Amino acid sequence: MTSWERVYEKWNSFQQLEPSLKEELDQLEGDQTALEDAFYKELSFGTGGMRGVIGAGINRMNVYTIRKAVNGLANYLLEHTVNVKDRGVVISYDSRHMSREFALETAKVLGAYGITAYVFTSLRPTPLLSFAVRYLGAVSGVMITASHNPPEYNGFKVYNEDGGQITPDQASKIISYIGETQDELLVPYLEQDQLEEKELLNWVKDEIDNAYLERLVQISKLHSDEIAEAKQMPFVFTPLHGTAYELVTSGLKQLNFNNVHIVGEQALPDPEFSTVTSPNPEEHQAFSMAMELGKTIDAEILLATDPDADRLGVAVKKHTGDYQVLTGNQLGALLLDYILSHSDKALLKSGRMLKTVVTSELGRAIADSYGIKTINTLTGFKYIGEKIHEFDATGESFVFGYEESYGYLISSFARDKDAVQAAMMACEMAYYWKKQDKTLLDVLHGLYEKHGFYLEGMTSLTFKGKEGSEQISAIMDSIRQHPMESIADFQVEKIEDYLTGERIIVDEKEKVEEIELPNENMMKFILEQDSWVCLRPSGTEPKIKCYYGVCGKNVQDSKDKLTALQKEMDEQLNLSTKR
Repeated sequence: MTSWERVYEKWNSFQQLEPSLKEELDQLEGDQTALEDAFYKELSFGTGGMRGVIGAGINRMNVYTIRKAVNGLANYLLEHTVNVKDRGVVISYDSRHMSREFALETAKVLGAYGITAYVFTSLRPTPLLSFAVRYLGAVSGVMITASHNPPEYNGFKVYNEDGGQITPDQASKIISYIGETQDELLVPYLEQDQLEEKELLNWVKDEIDNAYLERLVQISKLHSDEIAEAKQMPFVFTPLHGTAYELVTSGLKQLNFNNVHIVGEQALPDPEFSTVTSPNPEEHQAFSMAMELGKTIDAEILLATDPDADRLGVAVKKHTGDYQVLTGNQLGALLLDYILSHSDKALLKSGRMLKTVVTSELGRAIADSYGIKTINTLTGFKYIGEKIHEFDATGESFVFGYEESYGYLISSFARDKDAVQAAMMACEMAYYWKKQDKTLLDVLHGLYEKHGFYLEGMTSLTFKGKEGSEQISAIMDSIRQHPMESIADFQVEKIEDYLTGERIIVDEKEKVEEIELPNENMMKFILEQDSWVCLRPSGTEPKIKCYYGVCGKNVQDSKDKLTALQKEMDEQLNLSTKR
């Protein structure tokens, strides 16, 4: 009997197994492939938490894998933080299947250790959870969400006492404690009535929302008289069946945007996300209904948030009347320029703009023009949150942070990407430029003309299951063993291997520089003519992603260069899978 079969037998013979999970195991009986995938490994707890398909097995999201993760978190908190039991842990959840149940399971295990849990009475966005940790002075936060993954997924995301996603060092310690949990089926927990009797479960209602909205209105760059005036510019907003409806509409109302139209079919929470192929604003199909409504009311821009409201997508009306979906890099550049152009120059002297290594260099060019230093981080907003925390000690000032995957943060009262902040600022920005007879596309073209025609792209390959994980590892190994000297006739000038932390200067083969960032399985090729390519396995999905960036003489030149890079890398990746 193999190791996974022994674990399966343990689950299958467990008398107290949750009935729905027992039923699933009965249905899978005899399906060796499905059972092996469910039991061959434990669901990976990465640098921010875990995410996976809901179902039976140690490689699935269920009450037992949740309990084991919380058991490790509780032991970590008791050993490494102070006043844990009194300060407690804040728990929020989104609209996915089992989200509320997993939130309560989290509280039940914490309660067994005497740790107070603050649980929202209904679903709330991720950025509100980040804010709540700081507002309540809690020792940690947990968000039950799988962000924009398909409906069959859910996840468990951990936040530290600063309100940011846990750092790699903190995650490593938590993983160690999780590993010490011998049997996920026997983790201690209290029932809900026991928690309430012992006052270890506190239900959170509207207090946090109101405090958040008070801070939200303060990020506006409009003068008080401009805020007070009624704004009839039409917008369309869709929360894509997720958590953002209340906070986004309330935030816009505070600025007197009175002509906001909601996509009614997508306004209510729906764990199946039944009106979209994917609840991801990065996917253009997610805007289909918003575009239909936008054309009906002649809306200037369309807003779409993902299920846990940490990502924002924006589509802008073109002069033809159709809509163009902005990339995350484009919206980030527009927001950055608007914020810096409306900020006190004296306050910007110590200002810092944060972006990831795969985010457009247009942001750096804009920041440079305002005298703002740009700092690169690894991919993942946890690294941006960690840098903001460092600024508290260094005296540097955070002015804006973003990543190409539709994540933005304008004010650090939250410490994770915040689609609510970004939605409000995007509407304000569109309103400001409309008063000057410009669309956001006009402004974007002006930024290109001034700073360079930067263009970016991303493609990905999906590999599911155990075999898929092995294929992704093989691709990265192959690229390392056979590094490219040129890509699509662009000579490679530098090779950055973030796993080893080394930057190789190709023309000076003996010259190796240290990359002052944490280690991560990612490789970036810096090419001539301000171009680059980066390969990175996803930390949340069974994918390997390839990012591209160019800066051409004009829009068409940039498009041609990007197409050439993408074609070459598609061929290289196909070759790597065959090696």
